[in-house]
Amino acid sequence: MGSTSDKIKGTANEVAGKARQAVGKAVDNHEEQAKGAVQEAKGKIQVAKGDAKDAIKNFVDKA
Repeated sequence: MGSTSDKIKGTANEVAGKARQAVGKAVDNHEEQAKGAVQEAKGKIQVAKGDAKDAIKNFVDKA
């Protein structure tokens, strides 16, 4: 998977996770809030993975 794809999927997971947490909070469902937090964290990791791929590619391109 390319860096752009990682970033797009990561951002989507972050947004979905935040929404899931908000729904969980609104209906007082702690399990849903926790699942949303996990999904948001997964998204942040995916975005970071995309950033790392870009950094490696830029480093290799300069070499």
